[in-house]
Amino acid sequence: MKILVLHGINLDMLGQRDPAQYGHATLADVDAQLQALAAELGAELACFQTNHEGALCERIHQALREAADGVVINAAAWTHTSVAIRDALEMLKCPRVEVHMSNIHAREPFRRHSYVAEVATGQICGFGVDSYLLGLRACVDQVRARQNEKN
Repeated sequence: MKILVLHGINLDMLGQRDPAQYGHATLADVDAQLQALAAELGAELACFQTNHEGALCERIHQALREAADGVVINAAAWTHTSVAIRDALEMLKCPRVEVHMSNIHAREPFRRHSYVAEVATGQICGFGVDSYLLGLRACVDQVRARQNEKN
């Protein structure tokens, strides 16, 4: 089972950017925790971060070509602005789990709308790094459920 984790804009600054909102974990810390959980769940995990919207769309296109089994995405600020990322995600037929470390529904009004949610299997937010871990568990569960339906 191949799962792709996508980290959007500014997430390379985790641990430095607004620790009151996002905590002190770095992106490397998040990815290490995800890799450990993926191994426990029997999934192969690839993580990708970019500050360039087109590069994120290209990575989603690559996931489509590679037939990724599932995607966990924190599009960060692009969640609220990017129809391009939404449209790229819509092409995927695998489970797509949207995650956010903060509770986007309890923040500024502009953060409460998610273009990603429109095409996601589900959304997890507000639990810090655990949002990613819960998202990975949910994604793996969704992949397994689909595999069981086919059998």
